[in-house]
Amino acid sequence: MSDFQRIDPIQASELLQDGAQLADIRDPQSYQQGHIPGAVRLDNDNLAQFVAAADKQTPLLVCCYHGNSSQPAAAYLASLGFNAVYSLDGGFELWRQQFPDQISHD
Repeated sequence: MSDFQRIDPIQASELLQDGAQLADIRDPQSYQQGHIPGAVRLDNDNLAQFVAAADKQTPLLVCCYHGNSSQPAAAYLASLGFNAVYSLDGGFELWRQQFPDQISHD
């Protein structure tokens, strides 16, 4: 099963408030310049570790730059057994526009 849902930043914010996991698949420099609080930067180097440690019953939100790359990543993660996977429409760029006060730089 590789189903995921596309959701907008408002829905994503609600999911995160309810305890969803968040994977940011952007490059390290973009992630360091700013990301959604609580995001785990995910790439090929830490994918296996992330999947092994993650609670697959907890919803998982996938974020990229503009909401395009996150869709195949979300489908892939859903195929690995995550119960509920979401792709952030508009990606980090739309999130930053709608929630400028909800950006981390750690």
